[in-house]
Amino acid sequence: MNTVTRPRILVIGAGFAGVECVRRLERKLAPDEADVTLVTPFSYQLYLPLLPQVASGVLTPQSIAISLRRSRKYRTRILPGGAIGVDLKARVCVVRTINDKLVNEPYDYLVLAPGSVTRTFDIPGLTDHAFGMKTLAEAAYVRDHVITQLDLADASDDPAERAARLQFVVVGGGYAGTETAACLQRLTHAAVQRYPRIDPGLIRWHLIDIAPRLMPELGEKLGRSAQEILRRRGVDVSLGVSIEKAGAEEVTFTDGRVVPTHTLIWTAGVVASPLIGTLGAETVRGRLAVTAEMTLPGHDGVFALGDAAAVPDLAKDETGAVCPPTAQHAMRQGKKVADNVIATLRGEPLVPYVHRDLGLVVDLGGKDAVSKPLGVELRGVAAQAVARGYHWSALRTNVAKTRVATNWLLNAVAGDDFVRTGFQAHRPARLKDFEYTNSYLTPEQVRARVEGGAEPES
Repeated sequence: MNTVTRPRILVIGAGFAGVECVRRLERKLAPDEADVTLVTPFSYQLYLPLLPQVASGVLTPQSIAISLRRSRKYRTRILPGGAIGVDLKARVCVVRTINDKLVNEPYDYLVLAPGSVTRTFDIPGLTDHAFGMKTLAEAAYVRDHVITQLDLADASDDPAERAARLQFVVVGGGYAGTETAACLQRLTHAAVQRYPRIDPGLIRWHLIDIAPRLMPELGEKLGRSAQEILRRRGVDVSLGVSIEKAGAEEVTFTDGRVVPTHTLIWTAGVVASPLIGTLGAETVRGRLAVTAEMTLPGHDGVFALGDAAAVPDLAKDETGAVCPPTAQHAMRQGKKVADNVIATLRGEPLVPYVHRDLGLVVDLGGKDAVSKPLGVELRGVAAQAVARGYHWSALRTNVAKTRVATNWLLNAVAGDDFVRTGFQAHRPARLKDFEYTNSYLTPEQVRARVEGGAEPES
């Protein structure tokens, strides 16, 4: 007797792109039309743009971690683990499960939305001593670390140690870096009022970037406005500068300055997930080269989107323009890829992705913000209202919206308690420990495993 199996759709990644794709597939596919599997190490979707507010204590971690298992109506199988290699010829994805086993997961249709990881450079000491701001664990860890520095400075009688504990360095003048520096500076400014032995003048925040101005995508005027807000708060903004080397107790800038500090936060951009390097496919600046329909040329049934794919930006007149790696594009690409997967299943024509950018928002904490919705430049309270309104509306569930709104209200009324939880207090962790970038296989290891040859090293 011949057994007819349903087509297997495998979605890699539970970021904005992957989750939007899965939810649309669930809504539009008939129950017996296909099986959908989502590979993710965590059964939640992280609302990444609000991570700086978790680090500063404005929001609780749970409020921006949107559960994928909350509703019983969803029929997607969640495979807890990380995709570490793909054999496009054999149509198999190698997954390292959360209990550290390697599993071969076959597919008929593959949606690659593994997202991105923090971009690092060959700077001595960087990965050993810097913190990132890309995961929920990192944001929670950084908050604990910053408050710990205040406690240690308060407990110390050594002026040099106290000064070093109270200096903080953030590298990266994009959205993540600027918002991180702004939000954490507000945290330390408010917290130090509860430490009578600490001179508030000793607290110094440094924001540095190799670029000539902050957040160039916002335009020169708004970028300058953000820079003025930070400098008014006492943040030392240095442009055209980066890190030469990093140590446990000091950081050396490329302009020769040596800053004694125990806190280096690295937010200098992102690169596509290392999973992309296991495919052996053509890339554009590290991102998969795909068509406007987000298909991978030469490989039927394979789609790629989000931060890991160089999706042509048809809304721009520039030749070779690709969509920037933003949540706004990822969410809309997820829906379009789901439609194109279904169209492929049903033998219908595919539709290219076209979306004109709605604008950018930057929340600097308190009443400070700069925003550019639909090209209109806003500052102050109006910009703050737009920024928070956009983030609130983009949250996928009403539960998440309620939690975030409640957190914002409570923080505005009652402020912060500056609680140090002791999170991993006896297990120091830095940039290299959070994103598991050493877990991926080489194309040769993937092929060897799929063909049943030598097992790749764990």
